[in-house]
Amino acid sequence: MLPRSTLARAQKHLMAFNLSTRAQTRLIRTALLALVCFVAAFVWLNVRRNSGNDAPLPTPIASPSVYATPLASPPPAPAAQSSTPLNQPAPASSGNETSLLIPVAGVRPDQLQDTYTDARSEGRVHDAIDIPAARNTPVLACADGTIVKLFQSARGGTTIYQLDPDNKTVYYYAHLDHYADGLTENHFARRGEVIGYVGDTGNAGAGNYHLHFSISIVSDPKHFYDGTNIDPYPLLRRGNTP
Repeated sequence: MLPRSTLARAQKHLMAFNLSTRAQTRLIRTALLALVCFVAAFVWLNVRRNSGNDAPLPTPIASPSVYATPLASPPPAPAAQSSTPLNQPAPASSGNETSLLIPVAGVRPDQLQDTYTDARSEGRVHDAIDIPAARNTPVLACADGTIVKLFQSARGGTTIYQLDPDNKTVYYYAHLDHYADGLTENHFARRGEVIGYVGDTGNAGAGNYHLHFSISIVSDPKHFYDGTNIDPYPLLRRGNTP
């Protein structure tokens, strides 16, 4: 048998060895745990990094264009509307501001003669134009206007007074053979409408067939017979041949 001292030392060494082995085991376990934790952390970081790369990129904000957007063009201005009521004739300008239709059918402007200042009996001035034509040649309304008077005159014979829509210009037709069928006072005659026929009534003289045509400006349309005469020749010269 071994002496007790030897056994005690052996037991002491065995205990120390056991303690060392346990310490090493703990150290190994700790190292392995640390390694596992490190690997797990590394894997987790890679997973997070890869999942972050799959996220959609933010849409960049479009930069403003350097070219300004043109303003919309303004809508076209509405067409000016005439103040003349519908179905009503437009007022004709008086005097030298307008041209008239030659009131005898078939007469051209170059066939007219200015007799406005010619002398007449009793020291009178003609104040009108005479337009020769064959008997019963149609007499036409020189412009739109109302027939205000059909009158039998000693000098003018069978006559017509026509009032322009301006209510101040009066057209006078004289020495007619007869009126157009159905013509009445207050009838609104249109430009070019037949209102009578050339004749030699009144003081025209037998066989002296012509239309005596005059224009006057009145201050009161009720006094259509009393106005200031103007020369119709310039207006008819630049007018239209019927």
